[in-house]
This record gives sequence, structure tokens and C-alpha cells, in this order.
Amino acid sequence: MTDVGYLVAGYGITFAVLASYAAWIVSKKRALARELPPEERDSRWP
Repeated sequence: MTDVGYLVAGYGITFAVLASYAAWIVSKKRALARELPPEERDSRWP
């Protein structure tokens, strides 16, 4: 039962990295969408 801390830390770090990457992708998409003219933007994304 001594390895539980390593397992929790591993899963926590993995989740944090994936969540950060997803947030970066979404922010990058929004920044790129702002550069498009309004008529070329996808209406499904703000």
C-alpha cells in the first residue's frame, strides 16, 4: 500500500497535463477564430 501515493500523483499529473493541453487548444482556437471575418466563422463556437 506504499505505492498509492505514486499512483495518485501519476494520475493527478496526467490529468493536469491533459486538462492544460485541452485548455491551450481551446484558447488557441478562439484566438484564431477572432482573426477570421464574421461571415467565415463557425456559428457553433463563440
